[in-house]
Amino acid sequence: MGPLLTSKVNDMLCAAARGGATTAACSLDLDRSVVSVAVEPTQWAWNGQRFPYLDVCRDRTVYYWTGAAFDPVARFSGSLVKLVPTEWGPPTFEIDGIKMLPTARVSPYDDAKDKVATIRPRDKVILDTCGGLGYFAAWCLRGQARQVLSFEKSTDVMWLRSLNPWSPENTSDADSRLSLTQGDITEQIRSLPDRSIDATLHDPPRFGIAGELYSQAFYDELARTLKRNGVLFHYTGSPNKLTSGRDVPNEVAQRLRRAGFLTQLQGDGVLATRK
Repeated sequence: MGPLLTSKVNDMLCAAARGGATTAACSLDLDRSVVSVAVEPTQWAWNGQRFPYLDVCRDRTVYYWTGAAFDPVARFSGSLVKLVPTEWGPPTFEIDGIKMLPTARVSPYDDAKDKVATIRPRDKVILDTCGGLGYFAAWCLRGQARQVLSFEKSTDVMWLRSLNPWSPENTSDADSRLSLTQGDITEQIRSLPDRSIDATLHDPPRFGIAGELYSQAFYDELARTLKRNGVLFHYTGSPNKLTSGRDVPNEVAQRLRRAGFLTQLQGDGVLATRK
């Protein structure tokens, strides 16, 4: 994987060059590691290759090396999907400007750790319905899950994953226990056998973007595939609660109960157990 730049790193390298430094320590993988690069007046060098300083480097953008230039880690194919740096290191991502992972008070990576802990992944077969950047899967693997079945609908998000050094397939967490499939979980779940899953993590986009992932029909499928006493954590947040009065967590809990779950509100989601 080539170097990744953010405005923080680019600004630091430019300042080092202006100050006459010959080397600088920085991270080229979004704070997973720190390396030493050679600083020259008009370029910098790392791993035997030279790279330009960026004249324009936007704050909320990650740049990757194409082999000829630094381009934003972003794609537009109906929606603008982009990797967004955070102060914590692990990035979040956005779809049309809507942030997909929380970053206000905690790293999105550590937030995933807390949510994965609710299902106790050790020795379990886990369904990760909306894989995103793979942070749920990473913590399931670190928690010694037996197998993680992860699905991601968007080819653009899959591309973001390929460039994200925090996604599990690009780290030491990568192993054969993770099965990552590009596909729509509302279709893919139909091929999973009854009661074949020990625990499920469901972190869908907002209802307005993917209402089908909040439907009774889909919750019935989650119930069908989950073993008796299996656990589901469903992230909901509280979208529109202040402006519309809508209570999404309780709406979700009600549908899950209809599907055969015992439910309780927990943190920013619903924790449910299959009866």
